[in-house]
Amino acid sequence: MMPPAPAAPGGFPPLERVRIENLACTWPADWGLGLTHWSVRSLQQEVIRQEIQETIHYTTVARILAAASLKPHRWRYWKTAIWDAAAIRQAARVLWCYERVDWLLERNILVVCLDEKANLQVLERAGPVRPMVPGQIEQHEFEYVRHGTVNFLAAMTLHDGQMWGECLDRNDGEHFREAVLRLLARYAWASGIYLLMDNGPSHSAGPTRALLADQQPWVRVCFTPARASWLNQAELLLRGFAARYLDRGHWESRQRMIEHLEQSWPEYNACFAHPFSWSWTRSCFQDWVADRAVGISCRASATVH
Repeated sequence: MMPPAPAAPGGFPPLERVRIENLACTWPADWGLGLTHWSVRSLQQEVIRQEIQETIHYTTVARILAAASLKPHRWRYWKTAIWDAAAIRQAARVLWCYERVDWLLERNILVVCLDEKANLQVLERAGPVRPMVPGQIEQHEFEYVRHGTVNFLAAMTLHDGQMWGECLDRNDGEHFREAVLRLLARYAWASGIYLLMDNGPSHSAGPTRALLADQQPWVRVCFTPARASWLNQAELLLRGFAARYLDRGHWESRQRMIEHLEQSWPEYNACFAHPFSWSWTRSCFQDWVADRAVGISCRASATVH
């Protein structure tokens, strides 16, 4: 004799439970509603309206959805990137540099990634921070005073992970070009530089391109494709730097934040700098581009400590 089937969540028979699950996977507009998405309470009302069940509590609906791993209260964005031939060539060139970092260094050629954190808000908490004590986490006053913004430009040499940083008075092409010249002067000893960055307006402006063209062949610029700035390792650098030196920070003036940043990036080099372990090769990229044609996705990975 077969054992009895396990009870459905909420004590519902399987057929009615599946009808509720299927309902949750439809759009409210399919049923003439103006809702943009379901909640357990709106689903409860629709279950009763469609006579799936004469009466049902919203917590029962929640248990049925949870058992089916359905979460109508959650959502996220996704982006359809268009990889044309030009974008594929750009990405492949960037990845070639990543694969050849050591080989290029043997020839006295550097690979340098460049990126910025623009418009960092300078916030001063309206009350003092309450430090952590046993049984209580650190507490910050919610109210704050604004003191403007700071633009922070950062670069990283890939062979050793060393960082360079500078605060810009304005996030525009003029100030960017002045800072880039100072950056390049630090590496005057190198036989060549591959400079990797995204297509931001100050990076791709005509005067910037002309300035960097004057530096050729000593400097070779590689742009990441549009909407693919995640290929730039400087983004990973800034993420790790911000986690250590910006998160939970507060400053009583814009100048104090600038001083903090100028003192922090040399400390980052002394304490944390290291080459990133980048595992996405041109071969992975080619497979990824081919897979996207049939709807399969892959992701680049890099290790940040």
